[in-house]
Amino acid sequence: MNTVRSVWDFIQNEILGMHWLNRLISTILNACGLDTSSRIGGSVQFFIYDLIKIMVLLGVLIFIISFIQSYFPPERTKKILGRFHGIGANIIAALLGTVTPFCSCSSIPLFMGFTSAGLPLGVTFSFLISSPMVDLGSLVLLMSVFGWKVAVIYVVLGLVIAVLGGTLIEKLHLENQVEEFIRNGHSIDIPQDELHFKDRMKYAWERVVSTVKKVAPYILIGVGIGAIIHNWIPEEFIVKALGNNNPFGVILATIAGVPMYADIFGTVPIAEALLAKGALPGVVLSFMMAVTTLSLPSMIMLRKAVKPKLLGIFIAICTVGIIVVGYFFNAIQNIIL
Repeated sequence: MNTVRSVWDFIQNEILGMHWLNRLISTILNACGLDTSSRIGGSVQFFIYDLIKIMVLLGVLIFIISFIQSYFPPERTKKILGRFHGIGANIIAALLGTVTPFCSCSSIPLFMGFTSAGLPLGVTFSFLISSPMVDLGSLVLLMSVFGWKVAVIYVVLGLVIAVLGGTLIEKLHLENQVEEFIRNGHSIDIPQDELHFKDRMKYAWERVVSTVKKVAPYILIGVGIGAIIHNWIPEEFIVKALGNNNPFGVILATIAGVPMYADIFGTVPIAEALLAKGALPGVVLSFMMAVTTLSLPSMIMLRKAVKPKLLGIFIAICTVGIIVVGYFFNAIQNIIL
C-alpha cells in the first residue's frame, strides 16, 4: 500500500504538478543572482513555473480531448442524445459535455444547435452546464493542484449540478423562453465522413494551436494575478476574507468570479495562489466554477438565444449549485485533504 501511495504521490507531484520544474527554475534564477525568497524573485519564479506548467498541460490535454472529441461531432452527439429520455437523457448530456471544449462560449453555439434540432430543453441545458464546468481537462488539472480526492468529488458534484439543473428547467416547461429564431431553426443532417487516424491527429493538433492562441492571453493574466497574490498580498488579508473567519467567503468568491472570463487553465494559477495564502478549498473551487460557468461574456452570448426569464433561472440554478458545492467542500475538507 505504501508503495502504491509513493507511486501516486510521484505522479501527482512530479508529473502532474511538475514540482521538479519549480525547483529547476528556482536554481536557475538563484544562479542568475535573483533571490527567489524575495517578493520580486518569488513572483518571477511563480510566473515562469506556472506559465510553463499550464501551457504544457494545456497542450497535452487539449490534444487528447480533441482526439476523443473527433468521435463526437455535433450531429453524432445529437443522435446519441436523441435516443434517451427523461433523467437518463440529462445524465448522458452531462457526460457528453465532459468531452467538449473548455470555454463556456465555445459550448453555447452547440447548445443553440442542439436546441434548434429539437432536443429537449432540459437536456441541452445539462450539456451547457457540464461542458465548461466539468471536463476531462479539469479532472487532470485539479488532481495536480488539490489531489485526486478533490478532483473526483469536484467532477461528480459538477455533473450532479448539470443533471439536476437540466431536469429542473425541463420540469418548468420554459420552451417559450427560447428565442424564436432558435426554436424555428432546423438542423441539417450532414453525413459524417469516417476520419482516419491521421486525420484525427491533425484535427487534434489544429485544436491545440487554435485553443492556445485563444486562451493564452487569459492564462498570462491569470498567472500574473496569481503571482501578485502569491507574493504581494498579505496572508492575513486572504485568510480574513476567504478563510474560516468569513462564513460568506464562498458567496464572495462566487460573485467575484462572474465578471471574469477564462477557462479552467486561466483560473488555476489564481486558485493555487489563494490556496497557498490560506483560502478554504471550497472557496477556491467555487471561484473556479463561477469563472468557467457564469462568465459575463458567455451570459451575454447566451442572452442572444434565450429570453431574460430563462437566463435568470439558469444563472440562479448554477449560482446556488456552486455555492452549495463550495460549502460542502469546506465541511469535508478535513476528510479529503
